[in-house]
Amino acid sequence: MDLPLNLLAALLLPLPTDGGNLAPEWYQPHVDVQWQIQLQGEINTGYDVELYVVDLFDTEESVIQDLQAAGKKVICYFSAGTYENWRPDRYRFLPTEKGRRLGNWPGERWLDIRSLNVRKRMADRIELAAQKGCDGVDPDNVDGYTNETGFPLNSRQQLSYNRFLFRTAHQYSLAVSLKNDLQQVRELVDYADFAINESCHEWRECHLLQPFIDAGKPVLHIDYRFSQDAGERTFHCEHMEILGFRSMTLPLALDDSFRFSCF
Repeated sequence: MDLPLNLLAALLLPLPTDGGNLAPEWYQPHVDVQWQIQLQGEINTGYDVELYVVDLFDTEESVIQDLQAAGKKVICYFSAGTYENWRPDRYRFLPTEKGRRLGNWPGERWLDIRSLNVRKRMADRIELAAQKGCDGVDPDNVDGYTNETGFPLNSRQQLSYNRFLFRTAHQYSLAVSLKNDLQQVRELVDYADFAINESCHEWRECHLLQPFIDAGKPVLHIDYRFSQDAGERTFHCEHMEILGFRSMTLPLALDDSFRFSCF
């Protein structure tokens, strides 16, 4: 699988606008959508939700089809900003495109998003999502310019890359999320269909996601701070309700070992 260069070149052009008169041809989650995310382990398909986020590579097409047959939408996760040494397309990244390690995640390194080859590989992943029947994609790690990646990335390059990802997803009629990257929300809210955020409450940054709510687009929030105190969980959910976010407390491994939902 390899995206033709003529299509890739077209995706690098400025995004045309329609003045808001045309309805998108892809799935548009509503602002109070009920959802679940599980990236490891056998997928628990029993939740009464509209939207599932699952791993692009590890989730069999049959699971995607079963979820959709039950009336659910499936968003397929992949890392768009890092190299992972266990992925089947790992050999297609060049040594010069691999930067510093990503935190404490073994086998994962930042990618040089300035590389045309990296863009081609991510376009291939989005094409794979379309081929597997996903309703949308969740590209992760799209904020490399704010991290120590080993590359001199800047905000302009990150904006270009993220818009490329969103434009490519829409070319395949797939919904697409903005994952974190809170500093560029205002520049990207018109390009993404929803936001997925991890722990904005811990850094007191949740207000930066307000443009999504204002645009009628959902903010799907993940809290990783486990607490057995029902009062603390209630306080957290009340805060998320005020913001209009759809929040869950989940394990860092996202393996469905526990789940506390605010909705």
